[in-house]
Amino acid sequence: MPKKFGGNTKALEARERKEAVKNADKERKQREAEEALWKDDDKHVVRKQQRKDEKEKKKQEQQEKKLLSKMVYEEEMNSIKTIKVAPTKVTRAEIASRAEKSSTNNKPQKELSHDEKPLEENVNRLQVEGDVARSVDDAIAILNINNEKPDLHPEKRVKAAYQAFEDRNLPLLKAENPNLRLSQLKQMLKKDWMKSSENPLNQR
Repeated sequence: MPKKFGGNTKALEARERKEAVKNADKERKQREAEEALWKDDDKHVVRKQQRKDEKEKKKQEQQEKKLLSKMVYEEEMNSIKTIKVAPTKVTRAEIASRAEKSSTNNKPQKELSHDEKPLEENVNRLQVEGDVARSVDDAIAILNINNEKPDLHPEKRVKAAYQAFEDRNLPLLKAENPNLRLSQLKQMLKKDWMKSSENPLNQR
């Protein structure tokens, strides 16, 4: 059988396909090698990136929580109806008239205008005979049974009162505790003085 001059076309196509696959495989491996060179495998960098991602995630969760709580708060505020009542002063006469109305029949009566109402004395402006107290101290002075003026400066008398207390009680303490030094006796005396009714500062 004579040789064909053109060659086998199917074999040529198969060889070309094999070479194309081989070249593609070679290029892929080369790309992977390059990527592997550029890839950062440092553990610290990876951890840093993880921490950064976690922070961002937490921040996003906090923002969502804030938004949710704000929405809930606004809903509650919208659901609550606030009623503002202006405080009004009520006189004793008005209180008495309301009490009368509630005690009598609840029949609808015609409301009197301010011109028709009788004038009533203002008890806040009444003049009282005798002493008048303008402050708490004045009131205490008026109500004081003994009619004695309160001692305004007891600290001025403390030194003399303590000296008299010491002169009277120091010999008694010496007799009770003969082994103690004078400074110890004075300390005991000072403690007794702080509790004593003779101390002017305790008489307030």
